[in-house]
Order: sequence, then C-alpha cells, then structure tokens
Amino acid sequence: MPILLPETTQTSAGTMTPRQIVAELDKHVVGQSAAKRAVAIALRNRMRRQKLPPELAEEIAPKNILMIGPTGVGKTEIARRLAKLAQSPFLKVEASKFTEVGYVGRDVDSMIRDLAELAVDMVREERLEDVRAKARQNAEDRLLDLLLPPRPIAPDEEPATARDAQQQTRERFREQLRAGRLDARAVELDVREKSFPSFEIIAGSSVEEVDINLKDMLPGLFQGKNKKRKMKIPEALEYLTTEEEQKLIDMDSVARAAVERVEQAGIIFLDEIDKIAGREGAHGPDVSREGVQRDILPIVEGTTVNTKYGMVRTDHILFIAAGAFHVSKPSDLIPELQGRFPIRVELEALGKDEFVRILTEPRNALIKQYVALMGTEGITLEFTDAAIRQIADFAQTVNEHTENIGARRLHTVLEKLLDEISFEGPDLAEKTTTIDEAYVNRMLADIVKNEDLSRYIL
Repeated sequence: MPILLPETTQTSAGTMTPRQIVAELDKHVVGQSAAKRAVAIALRNRMRRQKLPPELAEEIAPKNILMIGPTGVGKTEIARRLAKLAQSPFLKVEASKFTEVGYVGRDVDSMIRDLAELAVDMVREERLEDVRAKARQNAEDRLLDLLLPPRPIAPDEEPATARDAQQQTRERFREQLRAGRLDARAVELDVREKSFPSFEIIAGSSVEEVDINLKDMLPGLFQGKNKKRKMKIPEALEYLTTEEEQKLIDMDSVARAAVERVEQAGIIFLDEIDKIAGREGAHGPDVSREGVQRDILPIVEGTTVNTKYGMVRTDHILFIAAGAFHVSKPSDLIPELQGRFPIRVELEALGKDEFVRILTEPRNALIKQYVALMGTEGITLEFTDAAIRQIADFAQTVNEHTENIGARRLHTVLEKLLDEISFEGPDLAEKTTTIDEAYVNRMLADIVKNEDLSRYIL
C-alpha cells in the first residue's frame, strides 16, 4: 500500500480531524473560515485515502482548490501553514512567470522539478537526524587518528598491553575533545575544494529535458582538487562530521523516498492564476496566456515529468490556485482547467476588526515581532489597546483611499510608526516606551489625511 504522508506526520497531522486542522491554522491566520475548512477537508481526504486498498486509492484524485480574494487576505499563508502542518513538500509559484511552449521563459514542468528538489532536501534532513550521532563518532575517531597517530609496537612490548595503553590514552583524549579542552589546537586536513565550472544552456531548455547529467558525464570537472588546510579542532570536527554524514546517507534511497513523497504528499500553491485568465485573439502582448493554461492543464490533470531523481507522476499532487480576479473571473479560465479545481472558496476582504486581531492574536503577530526586535536593544515596547485600534483604523483608511493591499498595509504603517524608535533605539536613555493613541496620531495622522502623501509613503 502506498505511503501517502511522511512517517513523521503519522502521530501529528496524520491523526488530526478537520476541526483540529482549522484550530491549528487559526493560530497563524485570522478569519477566512471557509478557506480553512476547504484545505482541512482536502488534507483529511488525503489521510482517508491512505487507508483504502491500493487499487481504489489510485483512482481517487485530490480535490484541488481555487481561492478567490484580494491580495493580503491570507491565501498564501493558509497554504504554507497547511503544508508545514502536514510536513509535505510545498512549493509556491507564480503562474505569470510561465510561458507557452515556444516562448522564452520557464516551462511549467519546472515546478515539479523544483518540488522534487525540495523533497530531496526534506528527506535528506530527516536521514541526517538518524545518522548524526554515528557520523559524530566517526568524525571523532578520524580526528583522534590525526591527534594521536598509532605508534608501532616495540619488539620488547606485549602487543595486548601496548594496545590497551594506546586505547586508554585515546579515550582520555576523547574525553578532553568532548570537554572542549583541545579547542585551541589545530590539525591539518585534506579538504576538497569546490569547483564551479561555467557553462551555458540554451534558453528554454534544461539539463533534464535533454536527459543529460553533466556531473555523471564529467565527474572530474565538478569534484575539485584536494588540498591541505589547517583548522582549529571545532572547525575540523564540524567538517569531518559533515563528510561522514554524506557517507552514511544513501542518496539513491533518498531520491526514491523523495519522489514518492512528492507524488503522494506534494502541495503546489499556484499564485496569480488570474493573470493568465482571459481569452485573447491573435493580437496584443499577452498572446501566450491561454497557451500557459493549456500547458498547466496536463500537470494538474496528471502526467509524468522527468526530473533528475526519476519520473514523477503528478496525479495525486494537491494544487491550490489563488488569484484576486479583479479584472478577470474564474470562468475566463479554459473549461478543462476550471474543471480541475472543483472546490472554490472566496476569501473576505479584511477590515478594522480583523486588523486588530492580526496585530495581536497569531503566534507571530506583528506587535509581538516588533516588541521582540526592540527587546534586543534592551527597550521595552508597550502598546495600549487604543493605540492598536488606531493603527488598524489608519490601515483600513489608507486601504480604502488608495490600493487595498490587505494585511500587508499593516507592515508599512507599523514601519512608519516605529521609524523614530527603531533609529534612535540604541541611544535612548529611557528604555521603556509606551505607544499610545496620541503617539500614533502624532506619527501617522498627517500622512493618512494627505491622500497624495499616503499613496507614496503608506
């Protein structure tokens, strides 16, 4: 039976109900309950599919999601947090950077190749955790060989006694090494220089497309030369540990596990899909828009993409597409692509109440971030409730009168608000600063009222 989620998720995301998944997302994203419900159901369905017989599981396609809503309301953050929760390979790409086959630009297959690279990194990191202790011990042994080379046994010595004495000395050195008492000493190591030869690939093509792996064809070109280098004990131990880790990891096994993880647990967030919507004639600069949709279609429907780690099937990758759809609408997408995103959720624009919650509620709330940043200077930053409401009110006002960029407006407002403290912070004699409503008005009111000024500053 296929393993649809990484082993590490079996005790966490693997047992979570949709309600619990939404509760986890609530810790990071304010509001947007409909979108959270949709992604929670999609993740739970992936877990349900895991329990089915293989022949039936193969037939069940993921229910891809189309998020519709203005910028800065949490579309990307919901998808990113979902992937982190499921510990799945996650890739965010902008649909607008792809071009139709025949035009210069990135081809749509590159998103699957990038996802495979991410998955390999994930699996390699997990395997590193398993072998780290063994690699550390091997590195210590190599370092002790350098510090204490085995001496020849004298003719009048008993071999067993000599070996025992050497072993005892070696263990004393090991204890000193672990205690840090040898850190000041230096050793000479054979270090392999990294080589970065330059070569060109014809625009629009890639190494995978022509099925060439240059590293296999010309191994000497990439491996670099060995050279002697002196380094302190801690640096040498770190270098040798890294070398031993690479020896203990079977990269073929990592590649196979990564390909399976991409196929069964991968999530691709396809942003700005509205930018490739719309039907054009044979005129204008955007003649390839519909062509990009046609190229994306087989990836979403299910196809096989050649990567340097092997062939990757996209049948069970979950696609979450998102767009503001200000100018175009979902029905402007080609019908086949529309049909591949059966779940549609509309995200609501954010107002003052949501801004207040965004500033204070999430684990990584903006207010908490700025308090922590200024705390590194020994400054205690305190925000009154009235000040937070006023910041939210100003952010909403600027969004209404200029371009509505959602919660991202809070970043610009807070940066302007705390500009003075951030600059003068290290030199302030008074290390406790209270941000109250009067302070907010003094720093922001004039800019917010002047619409022309706020267009450029906020």
